[in-house]
Amino acid sequence: MSLLVVGSIALDSVKTPFGTADDVLGGSATYFSTAASYFTDVKLVAVVGDDFPDKHVQFLKSRRIDVSGLQKSSGRTFRWKGEYGYDLNEAKTLDTQLNVFESFRPNIPDAYRTSDVVFLANIDPVLQREVLHQIDRPKLVACDTMNFWIGGKKDELVKTLAEVDILLINEAEARELAGEPNLVKAARAVQAMGPATLIVKRGEYGSVMFNSGGIFSAPAYPLEAVFDPTGAGDSFAGGFMGYLDNVQNFDEASLRQAIIFGSVMASFNVEDFSLNGMKSLDYKEIEGRYREFRKITFFEDIA
Repeated sequence: MSLLVVGSIALDSVKTPFGTADDVLGGSATYFSTAASYFTDVKLVAVVGDDFPDKHVQFLKSRRIDVSGLQKSSGRTFRWKGEYGYDLNEAKTLDTQLNVFESFRPNIPDAYRTSDVVFLANIDPVLQREVLHQIDRPKLVACDTMNFWIGGKKDELVKTLAEVDILLINEAEARELAGEPNLVKAARAVQAMGPATLIVKRGEYGSVMFNSGGIFSAPAYPLEAVFDPTGAGDSFAGGFMGYLDNVQNFDEASLRQAIIFGSVMASFNVEDFSLNGMKSLDYKEIEGRYREFRKITFFEDIA
């Protein structure tokens, strides 16, 4: 098992109707790695500034995440400030300071270059492609992107997608990327760009997978308390990819199981601010919520 993630580490300040959190640990690679670490060994490539608290590095190490690919540059760490209203599906960005992340050029350590499974978190599609070209024949490649790259670097993004097996994006991004308002038609158009599998993240409404096996739809886990949805999509991706790397099987059944594990990890994440919802889970809690998912979604065939 060998899972590599390349993405961002950030210090976030978040406000929701249920509280606030200032300068807490965030970033796509952080949420992904933490979720995935419950299933497999994770190798992390990202950049932080010289102001990045050592306690956060120690936390990542405590989850057995290999941080030898973590670059430290002179300057301030990437910072994001956002606010959510009662519609927790959409964040209002108040401030973004890229800082050292603006000049981030991922350098993949030699020990990482034989990774079996690779996840390219939300970074410039040119950089995503540069990362892929540093890896020796991975078995599975997945990536994320966002509307910023779809609108500003679509040609480069399409080149990257031609080298990707799985794309994980939200519903609005899928429609924008395909230029098609109907989600089913949009999915087919995106698949034609390269990814055999498209997973559309739909926030509190769950997710939908499109591939050659057809369409698979899963709800989100129903929760009584949602405090902070920041990083939910990255936690979903971490659970999804971590499980696939664990079983080393990428068939239809495994993909469907991986989606449920992704949803499980996202559900734990949103129950608290920053990484607090996932920091000290017991695997039995994860497995128990997976089994609850089965009960929620099971129904008998017509007699």
